Amino acid sequence: MSKPAPTIRSFVGAEIAPYLEAIAALRIAVFRDWPYLYEGDAAYESQYLRTYRDSWRSIAVLAFDGNRVVGASTGLPMADEMIEFRSAFDGHLVDIDHVFYCGESVLLPEYRGRGVGHRFFDAREAHARALGGFRWTTFCAVEREPSDPRRPAFHRGNEDFWKKRGYTHRPELQARLPWNEVGRGERDHTLSFWLRPLERAR
Repeated sequence: MSKPAPTIRSFVGAEIAPYLEAIAALRIAVFRDWPYLYEGDAAYESQYLRTYRDSWRSIAVLAFDGNRVVGASTGLPMADEMIEFRSAFDGHLVDIDHVFYCGESVLLPEYRGRGVGHRFFDAREAHARALGGFRWTTFCAVEREPSDPRRPAFHRGNEDFWKKRGYTHRPELQARLPWNEVGRGERDHTLSFWLRPLERAR
Protein backbone atom coordinates (compact mmCIF):
# COMPACT_ATOMS: atom_id res chain seq x y z
CA MET A 1 0.00 0.00 0.00
CA SER A 2 1.47 3.35 -1.05
CA LYS A 3 2.03 6.14 1.41
CA PRO A 4 -0.26 9.19 1.25
CA ALA A 5 1.13 12.32 -0.35
CA PRO A 6 2.80 14.37 2.38
CA THR A 7 1.55 17.77 3.49
CA ILE A 8 4.00 20.62 2.82
CA ARG A 9 4.44 23.47 5.32
CA SER A 10 7.03 26.25 5.52
CA PHE A 11 8.69 27.75 8.58
CA VAL A 12 11.01 30.77 8.76
CA GLY A 13 13.69 31.91 11.16
CA ALA A 14 13.06 30.96 14.78
CA GLU A 15 9.97 28.97 13.75
CA ILE A 16 12.39 26.28 12.57
CA ALA A 17 13.74 25.59 16.08
CA PRO A 18 11.15 22.95 17.17
CA TYR A 19 11.96 20.88 14.06
CA LEU A 20 15.76 20.89 14.19
CA GLU A 21 16.02 17.40 15.66
CA ALA A 22 13.67 15.99 13.02
CA ILE A 23 15.63 17.69 10.23
CA ALA A 24 18.91 16.36 11.67
CA ALA A 25 17.53 12.82 11.84
CA LEU A 26 16.41 13.01 8.19
CA ARG A 27 19.80 14.32 7.06
CA ILE A 28 21.58 11.49 8.86
CA ALA A 29 19.23 8.87 7.41
CA VAL A 30 19.12 10.10 3.80
CA PHE A 31 22.74 11.21 3.44
CA ARG A 32 23.98 7.82 4.59
CA ASP A 33 23.22 6.60 1.07
CA TRP A 34 25.15 7.33 -2.12
CA PRO A 35 26.54 9.80 -3.06
CA TYR A 36 27.18 11.38 0.36
CA LEU A 37 27.85 8.22 2.38
CA TYR A 38 27.63 10.34 5.51
CA GLU A 39 28.16 8.68 8.87
CA GLY A 40 25.78 10.79 10.94
CA ASP A 41 27.13 13.08 13.63
CA ALA A 42 24.54 14.56 15.99
CA ALA A 43 26.95 17.18 17.35
CA TYR A 44 27.79 18.43 13.85
CA GLU A 45 24.11 18.48 12.91
CA SER A 46 23.28 20.63 15.92
CA GLN A 47 25.97 23.15 15.03
CA TYR A 48 25.20 23.20 11.31
CA LEU A 49 21.43 23.63 11.67
CA ARG A 50 21.83 26.39 14.23
CA THR A 51 22.70 28.64 11.30
CA TYR A 52 19.14 28.26 9.99
CA ARG A 53 17.58 28.83 13.37
CA ASP A 54 19.57 32.01 13.92
CA SER A 55 18.95 33.64 10.53
CA TRP A 56 15.64 35.49 10.42
CA ARG A 57 15.72 35.16 6.62
CA SER A 58 16.01 31.36 6.58
CA ILE A 59 13.33 28.88 5.57
CA ALA A 60 12.65 25.21 6.23
CA VAL A 61 10.08 23.56 3.98
CA LEU A 62 8.88 20.40 5.70
CA ALA A 63 6.89 17.43 4.43
CA PHE A 64 4.56 15.83 6.96
CA ASP A 65 2.80 12.48 7.07
CA GLY A 66 0.40 13.29 9.88
CA ASN A 67 2.62 14.74 12.61
CA ARG A 68 5.75 12.98 11.38
CA VAL A 69 8.34 14.94 9.42
CA VAL A 70 9.26 12.80 6.42
CA GLY A 71 11.09 15.39 4.33
CA ALA A 72 12.87 18.69 4.73
CA SER A 73 14.35 21.36 2.50
CA THR A 74 16.25 24.38 3.78
CA GLY A 75 17.41 27.72 2.46
CA LEU A 76 18.86 31.06 3.53
CA PRO A 77 20.85 33.97 2.08
CA MET A 78 24.35 32.90 1.12
CA ALA A 79 25.67 35.81 3.20
CA ASP A 80 24.28 34.04 6.30
CA GLU A 81 25.84 30.67 5.47
CA MET A 82 29.04 29.09 6.78
CA ILE A 83 32.33 30.44 5.50
CA GLU A 84 33.02 27.15 3.69
CA PHE A 85 30.09 27.88 1.35
CA ARG A 86 30.55 31.64 1.09
CA SER A 87 34.21 31.35 0.16
CA ALA A 88 33.32 29.31 -2.95
CA PHE A 89 32.33 32.61 -4.58
CA ASP A 90 35.53 34.48 -3.73
CA GLY A 91 37.14 35.90 -6.86
CA HIS A 92 34.03 35.33 -8.97
CA LEU A 93 31.64 37.92 -10.37
CA VAL A 94 28.62 36.60 -8.49
CA ASP A 95 28.04 38.78 -5.41
CA ILE A 96 26.92 36.60 -2.49
CA ASP A 97 24.75 39.44 -1.19
CA HIS A 98 22.49 38.70 -4.15
CA VAL A 99 22.57 34.90 -3.83
CA PHE A 100 20.01 32.79 -1.99
CA TYR A 101 21.35 29.39 -1.02
CA CYS A 102 19.01 26.41 -1.32
CA GLY A 103 20.44 23.97 1.17
CA GLU A 104 19.84 20.26 1.14
CA SER A 105 16.56 18.54 0.37
CA VAL A 106 16.02 15.22 2.09
CA LEU A 107 12.98 12.98 1.67
CA LEU A 108 12.41 9.42 2.83
CA PRO A 109 12.44 6.99 -0.13
CA GLU A 110 8.83 5.88 0.19
CA TYR A 111 7.60 9.45 -0.40
CA ARG A 112 9.63 10.16 -3.54
CA GLY A 113 8.28 10.45 -7.06
CA ARG A 114 5.26 12.57 -6.06
CA GLY A 115 6.46 16.05 -6.97
CA VAL A 116 7.72 16.93 -3.50
CA GLY A 117 11.11 17.95 -4.88
CA HIS A 118 9.49 20.55 -7.15
CA ARG A 119 7.45 21.88 -4.24
CA PHE A 120 10.59 22.19 -2.15
CA PHE A 121 12.25 24.32 -4.84
CA ASP A 122 9.08 26.34 -5.50
CA ALA A 123 8.76 27.30 -1.84
CA ARG A 124 12.40 28.27 -1.39
CA GLU A 125 12.54 30.29 -4.60
CA ALA A 126 9.30 32.07 -3.67
CA HIS A 127 10.76 32.87 -0.25
CA ALA A 128 13.86 34.37 -1.89
CA ARG A 129 11.65 36.55 -4.13
CA ALA A 130 9.58 37.69 -1.18
CA LEU A 131 12.69 38.73 0.74
CA GLY A 132 13.83 40.83 -2.22
CA GLY A 133 17.31 41.73 -3.41
CA PHE A 134 18.30 38.30 -4.70
CA ARG A 135 19.36 37.74 -8.31
CA TRP A 136 20.39 34.10 -8.03
CA THR A 137 19.45 30.88 -6.31
CA THR A 138 22.05 28.17 -5.87
CA PHE A 139 22.82 24.86 -4.23
CA CYS A 140 25.77 22.50 -4.21
CA ALA A 141 26.24 18.75 -4.58
CA VAL A 142 29.11 16.43 -3.75
CA GLU A 143 31.47 15.43 -6.56
CA ARG A 144 32.12 11.69 -6.99
CA GLU A 145 34.23 9.85 -9.53
CA PRO A 146 32.06 8.05 -12.12
CA SER A 147 34.19 4.95 -11.59
CA ASP A 148 33.73 4.88 -7.81
CA PRO A 149 32.96 1.21 -7.04
CA ARG A 150 30.51 2.23 -4.32
CA ARG A 151 28.11 3.76 -6.85
CA PRO A 152 24.92 1.63 -6.93
CA ALA A 153 24.44 -0.11 -10.25
CA PHE A 154 21.07 1.49 -10.98
CA HIS A 155 21.68 4.88 -9.37
CA ARG A 156 19.94 7.79 -11.08
CA GLY A 157 21.35 11.21 -10.28
CA ASN A 158 19.35 14.42 -9.95
CA GLU A 159 21.15 16.31 -12.70
CA ASP A 160 18.28 16.13 -15.21
CA PHE A 161 15.83 17.32 -12.56
CA TRP A 162 18.05 20.26 -11.65
CA LYS A 163 18.48 21.24 -15.31
CA LYS A 164 14.71 21.19 -15.82
CA ARG A 165 14.44 23.57 -12.87
CA GLY A 166 16.68 25.97 -14.80
CA TYR A 167 19.92 25.38 -12.89
CA THR A 168 23.31 25.35 -14.60
CA HIS A 169 26.28 23.48 -13.23
CA ARG A 170 29.14 25.80 -12.30
CA PRO A 171 32.02 23.42 -11.50
CA GLU A 172 34.42 26.30 -10.94
CA LEU A 173 32.42 27.24 -7.82
CA GLN A 174 33.50 24.75 -5.21
CA ALA A 175 33.26 24.23 -1.47
CA ARG A 176 35.32 21.75 0.50
CA LEU A 177 33.94 20.04 3.58
CA PRO A 178 35.12 17.15 5.74
CA TRP A 179 32.71 14.53 7.02
CA ASN A 180 32.85 10.95 8.24
CA GLU A 181 32.18 8.48 5.45
CA VAL A 182 30.53 5.17 6.19
CA GLY A 183 33.33 2.69 6.85
CA ARG A 184 36.12 5.15 5.98
CA GLY A 185 36.27 7.80 8.68
CA GLU A 186 36.71 11.51 8.10
CA ARG A 187 37.50 12.53 4.52
CA ASP A 188 37.61 15.85 2.69
CA HIS A 189 34.95 16.28 0.01
CA THR A 190 34.48 18.66 -2.90
CA LEU A 191 31.03 20.06 -3.60
CA SER A 192 30.29 22.10 -6.72
CA PHE A 193 27.50 24.60 -7.21
CA TRP A 194 24.52 24.87 -9.53
CA LEU A 195 23.20 28.36 -10.25
CA ARG A 196 19.97 29.83 -11.59
CA PRO A 197 18.89 33.45 -12.22
CA LEU A 198 15.99 34.31 -9.94
CA GLU A 199 13.25 35.91 -11.99
CA ARG A 200 11.02 38.49 -10.37
CA ALA A 201 7.61 37.58 -9.03
CA ARG A 202 4.85 37.98 -11.61
